[in-house]
Amino acid sequence: MEVERVQAIASLSKCMETIPSEYIRSENEQPAITTLHGVVLEVPVIDLSDSSDEGNIEGLICEAAREWGIFQVVNHGIPDEVTSKLQKVGKEFFELVPQEEKELIAKLPGSESIEGYGTRLQKEVEGKKGWVDHLFHKIWPPSVINYQFWPKNPPSYREANEDYAKRLLGVADKMFECLSKGLGLEPHEMKEAMGGEKLIYLMKINYYPPCPRPDLALGVVAHTDMSAITILVPNEVQGLQVFKDGYWYDVKYIPNALIVHIGDQIEISSNGKYKSVLHRTTVNKEKTRMSWPVFLEPAPEQEIGPIPKLINEENPPKFKTKKYKDYVNCKLNKLPQ
Repeated sequence: MEVERVQAIASLSKCMETIPSEYIRSENEQPAITTLHGVVLEVPVIDLSDSSDEGNIEGLICEAAREWGIFQVVNHGIPDEVTSKLQKVGKEFFELVPQEEKELIAKLPGSESIEGYGTRLQKEVEGKKGWVDHLFHKIWPPSVINYQFWPKNPPSYREANEDYAKRLLGVADKMFECLSKGLGLEPHEMKEAMGGEKLIYLMKINYYPPCPRPDLALGVVAHTDMSAITILVPNEVQGLQVFKDGYWYDVKYIPNALIVHIGDQIEISSNGKYKSVLHRTTVNKEKTRMSWPVFLEPAPEQEIGPIPKLINEENPPKFKTKKYKDYVNCKLNKLPQ
């Protein structure tokens, strides 16, 4: 069965003022109705270059993880040209590679794996769909990479992604160390709880084509990330929204920053001290929005639960301990955890 791609629907809908009904969200989700307009949320921006004051950086990251679940980091050590190349090859895959070639790396129907080119990701309430196509593939460690799901074109795709992956390791380690110390743990303990060097880096490219009715549709429905941490590169088109204090807000992101989301596994392992961020994405009438999140995930068999050192009589465990693959299965299929 051929899967309908949003990119194809978008090009057919261009001349119309309407979109297919399965993309129209219910009123309690429609961005025009549910967004607090005229207010842009300025999530914390943290400068990682201030090596003279490591304690301050750590404090800012942990405060943002507790209060917001999302923050931006600047001067993170990944050169702009590395990020630009990552964006360039991703854009070329979606916009220049023929559709038949894209379908060669499509996610296989019925596959347990999330990797590949695709459109639908999870069981959607009322059969509604997000206005987005995507590509998933693992980028680290080398032992888990399956190049079958990496585009062959553009030819520089592999080099650009491998270069970005290597540079991202240092940023990720810094996040884990700060979050660990912020809980009174040793610097290595949070990453160890996630599986240490077995931690998997899963790249996703989101491609949100122009949408004739951005007031009615969503790119990605409201969710928290299943990962430990997500580190995201956006393009220049705004579209990220965060739920805070009972409202949906547009998030203002700044050039060359990385956006960091706290995911469910950090919330669980910290026993709720850190919060995973509830977020969604809107779409644009004239412009294509793209983003490149990398999900830092435990290996499927890794057991995740509140870190034992954080549990005592006053702080009983708020979450069950379970294998990451079981957590993912429950979340994607809308089953209780």
